[in-house]
This record gives sequence, structure tokens and C-alpha cells, in this order.
Amino acid sequence: MTDRKENLLRVKERIAESARLSDRQPDDVTLIAVSKTFPSSAITELASYGQIDFGENKVQELVSKHQLIGNEYANHPILWHFIGHLQRNKAKDIVGHCNLFHALDSSRLARALDTRLKHAGQHLDCLIQVNVSGEASKFGLEPTEVDAFLDEIAEFSHVRIRGFMTLASPSPDAERVRPQFARLRHVLEASLDRLLPDSRPILSMGMSGDFHVAIEEGATHVRVGSAVFGSRSYGMTK
Repeated sequence: MTDRKENLLRVKERIAESARLSDRQPDDVTLIAVSKTFPSSAITELASYGQIDFGENKVQELVSKHQLIGNEYANHPILWHFIGHLQRNKAKDIVGHCNLFHALDSSRLARALDTRLKHAGQHLDCLIQVNVSGEASKFGLEPTEVDAFLDEIAEFSHVRIRGFMTLASPSPDAERVRPQFARLRHVLEASLDRLLPDSRPILSMGMSGDFHVAIEEGATHVRVGSAVFGSRSYGMTK
């Protein structure tokens, strides 16, 4: 068994344990393997073990890997997530290359995406990024801005709002960020009637060091990189 396969199984076991602790089923939680900086061969290796969801945070890296691998590998489906900050002038570049965009944070970006999606005859599932940590260095709306933002973007029919995403504060103690995850859950609970009808609401929160706490607080999607792939080498992208 390879190191990555062992890592993947270990993370899935931790996900299942955390789900059970919160009276949920393991299948209620989607593992996004964050493949940024790793070569395409690392993605196809995990895909061969049955991993479906992969996350990228650089537009060009997403596009190049999607073009190389596509939406299926060895009869296993692949779903692509763009989890990084997106500039308006690059909105056109992710259309057709991702299944879920995690970082919608302005009405101008929503408009740019909607225009491009309409032109392409497509729709895109999106999450609104919310800054629950209060850190000025992080992108995202303040929780108190979410209602007004949903009103602003209601006209953009090709942008489908499925839920919310956040980046918690970095901390060696995952319990310290539990209140931040709980705060995003409260944002979701207050907005359920504003999301895409007849679809499962999404809470994208939790990374390698704290995903177990995020699941206990309601995460439906966790973004895990190094715990699955191993240590990063920032020279690898293809």
C-alpha cells in the first residue's frame, strides 16, 4: 500500500469518526483532496483509489490539470473545486473547468461570472466566502453582510448559491477555532430559504489540522491537502 493510499484511508477514517460523534453518516461529508502544487500524477493516483473531489486555488493550475485529466480517470469520476480567491478578470477562465466555486465574495465577481456563464450556456454552483475569523488579511463577507449580498446577486440566475465557505484562523489547537465553524453554521441556518432549492446545503470548512472539529460543527465539505498528499514542494504543478 502506498503512502498516499494509507493517508487517504486514515483521513477517511477520521472523517467517519467525527461524523458519528455528531450523529451524522460518514457519507454526509465530502472530502476534497487539495491538490495545489502537486503534479497531475498525484491526482490520478488518488483517483485510482476512488477519490472523487479535488481542489485547486490557482486558476492556471486548475485549467491545466483539468485539461490534462478531464472529468474521469480509469472509470472513476473526478469533480473539480476552485477554492482560491478569484479576480474578476479571471472569472471567464474557470467556466467549464470546475464543478463548485468556493470563494464568491463580491457582487462584481458574481456579475462577471454570470455574464460568462450565460454566454457559455452554463450554470455554476457557488459558495459565498464568509470571514468568520475577523482577520483583515482574509477575503470574504462579514456574517452581517450575507443577507444584503444575497439580495444583490439574486438577479444572477447562472450563479447558483449552494452554501458557504470559510477559512478559520490558523491554530495548533483545533478547539480554539470551533466557535468560528459554529458561526458559519449559524450563517447557513439563517439563510437556508435563500439557497438553491431542492439541493443539499453546503458548508465548506476545515482543513488538515482542524477538519474533525469542522465536521462536528456541521461541515459538509472539508478541504484536506497535506494530510492526504504529504508535504508540499511548491515547484510541482503539472
